[in-house]
Amino acid sequence: VQLQASGGGLVQAGGSLRLSCVVSGGTFSDFAAGWFRQGPGNEREFVAAITWNGANTHYGDFVKGRFTISRDNAKNTVWLQMTSLKPEDSAVYYCALGARWYSDPDQYEYWGQGTLVTVSS
Repeated sequence: VQLQASGGGLVQAGGSLRLSCVVSGGTFSDFAAGWFRQGPGNEREFVAAITWNGANTHYGDFVKGRFTISRDNAKNTVWLQMTSLKPEDSAVYYCALGARWYSDPDQYEYWGQGTLVTVSS
């Protein structure tokens, strides 16, 4: 199973970005999907997750309604829509697949390569 994340970039504080993660080589609907982020010197942090059918979503405490995770199993894609971005949101963002949704990154089986998000003040 391969995951290709994209959509990162440089944005001003208060702006928005939409990250995408395209999955290939497996049955996407077999998996829950998650987004994590890792800033310099930090551990990998849970951002959001969505169940295999999109019925349930979960978010890290810091999100506070600013981000939305969604998926389309027909397109083998999961998205993370980010709004009201803050400089502290700057990090490499990773998508991942697991048997169930978890906030623990160690429970995910497959990972994308990451996409860099930089939020300027």
